[in-house]
Amino acid sequence: MPAPELPLSRRVGPSPEPQLPTHPDVANWRAATAADVDELLAFHADVAAADHPEWIETRDEVMEAFEASHIDPSRDTMLGIDASGRVLASGSVVVPTGRETLIRAIALGAVRPDARGRGIGRALLDWQLERARERLAGFDDPLPGWIVAYAEERAPDAGALLERAGLPQRRHFFTLGRDVSLPIEPIEPRTDDVDLVPWATEWTESTRLARNEAFADHWGSQSTGPETWGRIVGAEHFAPSLSFVAVERGAAGARGDRVVGFVLALCNPGDWPGQGFSSSYVQLVGVVREQRGRRIAQALLARHLEACRAAGLDQSILDVDAESPTGALGLYTALGYVVANTHHSHVLEY
Repeated sequence: MPAPELPLSRRVGPSPEPQLPTHPDVANWRAATAADVDELLAFHADVAAADHPEWIETRDEVMEAFEASHIDPSRDTMLGIDASGRVLASGSVVVPTGRETLIRAIALGAVRPDARGRGIGRALLDWQLERARERLAGFDDPLPGWIVAYAEERAPDAGALLERAGLPQRRHFFTLGRDVSLPIEPIEPRTDDVDLVPWATEWTESTRLARNEAFADHWGSQSTGPETWGRIVGAEHFAPSLSFVAVERGAAGARGDRVVGFVLALCNPGDWPGQGFSSSYVQLVGVVREQRGRRIAQALLARHLEACRAAGLDQSILDVDAESPTGALGLYTALGYVVANTHHSHVLEY
């Protein structure tokens, strides 16, 4: 990704502080606070039932806006509330801390299903785009700047709204599922230089470094810092018993301390009613570049699938970039994963 010559601030141009949205059906637009968490969980449950019933935001995920040091909820979040006090719309703009080759302002938001079709989503999105431009304009780095948003294929109105706002669809991703009752082939890596071991907290930092190395050539990916990583492996639904790492061997064949591959999984029973089955979710799969092609990822996933079966779960679920340069989609389908859903990324570039 070549770096532009002009600083990002000059490419974005003047970006005044965004004004509150306006809409006749919204009595109050304001920033979210930690006191809104329960109402936001109910809001997200309604959105999930309409747009993505197989997963729902967790309390950990909602709380991140009020706990992460790189998010200012007073400026980065927005709620649209009706006269009865009910949240009709919720949005945020987040600029992650990893900014090696790209600066991203990620716009996340939704409108309650029974309030759609009135223009509330467009009012919220206009605020998000203004806030995203304001954030990007604060960087003088000669790096590309992206405003990124996502839309489920099952919610075509959301994708159309993003397109009309100038965010073309850039990439599509598949959600895949694997029935763990089907035969699971035992797989060993094609190398004697690694040990496959269950997840333990001692691998936290080495796995973070391996994640950053493994994802360096993925579309739009930037590094994950220690704070964000701590939220990932310390999440309420992180499942150590379903997670595995590949550790490079050291001198004389002794186990070393460098993680070179990983499968990290969540297990959230809150997702199961909408799915109609029990499951784990593979949040991250990766292998560092010099160890690819040795069936390390396949071996780790086979262990994960066996662990899911032993735990009495029905399926393992994961998401994949349909155009991943590592050939991940083919790897997963060869292991028995099948496509269940599709979602899209939309990007406005500076």
